[in-house]
Amino acid sequence: MTVTTSVQDSARSLNETTMISQEQVQQALRQVIDPELGLNIVDLGLIYSLEVRGNQVELAMTMTTPACPLSGYLLEMVEAAIWQQIAEVESVNLKLVWEPPWHPGLMSDEGKAALGWID
Repeated sequence: MTVTTSVQDSARSLNETTMISQEQVQQALRQVIDPELGLNIVDLGLIYSLEVRGNQVELAMTMTTPACPLSGYLLEMVEAAIWQQIAEVESVNLKLVWEPPWHPGLMSDEGKAALGWID
């Protein structure tokens, strides 16, 4: 009985130490740069939702316009960034959404400042 408890405790500790955080995913997403604007997709406000359950990542993102010629490229880069930078990830569920439509007000202050829109 004691051995079983120790094994369960060890497994629980191992799972707790290998679980990923939302901050890790956001950091990975900040490495994805929109080549047209030169800004990361987080500061551009393209990430609409991000949820981490254990080692599973679910996110919804948009593009600046439905006619964006780089949408396929950016979607591939998002998924690749998560898989490459977070070894513990088990699955990525990425959805491209169009509602609500993207607008510059969704950008972070850092993104606006990088474009010279605010000081």
